[in-house]
Amino acid sequence: MHRIIVVVVLLWRSRVTADPQTTLLNAGCSQYNASGNSAFVATLSETLADLRSSLSSAAAGTSAARFATAQRPRAADPVYALFQCRAYLSSADCLTCLSVAEARIRRCGNANGARVIYDGCILRYESSTFFDQTTLPGNAGVCNGSAASDAGFSEAAKALVRDLTSATPRISGFSAAAERDGVFAVAQCVETVNEEGCAQCLAVADANIEGCPPDTDGRAVDAGCFMRYSSKSFFPANQTVDLSQFLSSGKSNKKGAIIGGVVGGICGLLLLAIVALLWIKRSRRRQGFRTGDLLGATELQGPLNFHYKDLKAATNNFSEKNKLGEGGFGDVYKGTLKNGKTVAVKRLAIAQTSRAKADFQSEVKLISNVHHRNLVRLLGCSSKGQDLLLVYEYMANSSLNKFIFARIRGYTAPEYAIHGQLSEKVDTYSFGVVVLEIISGRKSNDAQLEPVIQYLLEWAWKLYESGDSIDLVDRSLDPTEYSPEEMKRIVKIALLCTQSTVSARPTMSEVVVLLLSEGDHDRLQPTRPTFIDATSRVRGDGSTSTGSSSTSNATVSASQFSAR
Repeated sequence: MHRIIVVVVLLWRSRVTADPQTTLLNAGCSQYNASGNSAFVATLSETLADLRSSLSSAAAGTSAARFATAQRPRAADPVYALFQCRAYLSSADCLTCLSVAEARIRRCGNANGARVIYDGCILRYESSTFFDQTTLPGNAGVCNGSAASDAGFSEAAKALVRDLTSATPRISGFSAAAERDGVFAVAQCVETVNEEGCAQCLAVADANIEGCPPDTDGRAVDAGCFMRYSSKSFFPANQTVDLSQFLSSGKSNKKGAIIGGVVGGICGLLLLAIVALLWIKRSRRRQGFRTGDLLGATELQGPLNFHYKDLKAATNNFSEKNKLGEGGFGDVYKGTLKNGKTVAVKRLAIAQTSRAKADFQSEVKLISNVHHRNLVRLLGCSSKGQDLLLVYEYMANSSLNKFIFARIRGYTAPEYAIHGQLSEKVDTYSFGVVVLEIISGRKSNDAQLEPVIQYLLEWAWKLYESGDSIDLVDRSLDPTEYSPEEMKRIVKIALLCTQSTVSARPTMSEVVVLLLSEGDHDRLQPTRPTFIDATSRVRGDGSTSTGSSSTSNATVSASQFSAR
């Protein structure tokens, strides 16, 4: 009888203490379906089963069951999946959160990508690999709860979150929970990113969540990390980490050096960055239920300010032997810094006028915060007298001019040109414009033409609306060498790529599918594009909304934020 009572008490206790933390924060499905419905469903089911098997095996052994990836890359419709639960959850709660997430994500049917984020876990699958993604446009803070009665709560919450932001990337497993001064907080990155990626993601999360206090609860979600604080405990006391040992390393000095470089930034970039950051933090404050995208613009940081004499020495006094080619506004030289790092130095050949200075500021401001796999990163800048220098990552075996820009006007998506929001859908927009250029045999913006046809994208849309897309085709082409219907189909695909709403654009992998498949794709109807003309005016419908966009490879349809 005594044993029965003990068993009953244990079962009752487990039911009381179990908490998989399945409060929904975000969910989204791709608007594109896999090509083979039944085969895709089977592949998805197998991939999700692999995730569960990995977690269950770990739970049965000695390792913690908290993270798993699975993939079916050779399937007709490949599936890549990732699951992670919070490190403080029990194995049973982790598996329960997976079950809830799987049930929710299956509502997406045959969508070739989907995600769902709860307080306790994240589940995501795509049609191509995404495991190393960290921070992407659409990252956000979710604030809720009443205002804390303790006047010191806000500062205590911000201080603990800042320490977690600094410490977590240095902790094995990229996960940490801590309690201090009545504030409970946790930070976590997916295990497939590196330390630098984790630090970048949590820095953005910190900026997003900083607007929440004095609210008693706040969260930040992103592609590669999660952060939460609360006035109430939401994890076991024995799961906390002593952060002090991770806050006094030499890396703090490195961070200080970077900040020092920002302070010494040229052309008022520091002031611009501070103003932009304050505005972003204020505008990102969120209360209660929100609709939007998981994956906005990241926190702006100024570029490093290089010493002119160091760059002069690195390029052997800008010698012809070091010259890589000619880029926009000047020549580009190969340089080797004192630490051995190879860079590309762009020496701007522009007149010393107020407009020239403005162009220099514009280029630095636009490019210094770009972290994108298809763009060369601006590392810093320098100036002395009439010499204005930009320092980029070095790309071997190619001209830097091929990687930096076409220029911003004509090819750059409006959400990036106006708001600084960057995703792979920016590539899609640019590709659409290039396709229209190829078909028409003309530039995207030609001031020598009549105003009605001066802007290629605007003209292409007018022709599409009137049913005259074939009039866009270069007249020098022989009509017997192409199919009019095929040309109209490609024009339509290009316009799908240049839609104002980011979520409506296909990914580049989906563009390939559209180009290779036959038929008119009647279910996909492009909406009116927006673009920036030569005078930096917004043309089109004026909307640059990212809507419910996702910078994931496929997850681009309606998303939602919610809180307790």
